[in-house]
Amino acid sequence: MTEISGRSGLRAGATAVVNESYSFACMRCGYGWEQSYEIEHHTDGDGHEFVMYVADGRVVPSPLNRPTCQNCDGHVVRILRPGRVASARDAAHRDRRVPAAGPVEAPWDPEERAPLP
Repeated sequence: MTEISGRSGLRAGATAVVNESYSFACMRCGYGWEQSYEIEHHTDGDGHEFVMYVADGRVVPSPLNRPTCQNCDGHVVRILRPGRVASARDAAHRDRRVPAAGPVEAPWDPEERAPLP
């Protein structure tokens, strides 16, 4: 989800803010989480553009460069569209009724022979 907002509560020098949300899944430990970012667009003194990622009011490294698992500090992290972790958690907690496993009966006629090759 991307939203571009105007100049409200931006850090000094920010020209625009884009709001992005991502879901993350650690391939090492299986932990999943979601995070929203305010991506502030800036221009330095030489006219070069750069961005700052802000999460929960703090400037953080880009989650796209080398994401780190919040649970095990692993770096094998898959980035997904927003809502994927929440939907997986919801699915895991739904009351699913799966029929109990048991013997499967298949008709078998001992007189019937398989055709010869």
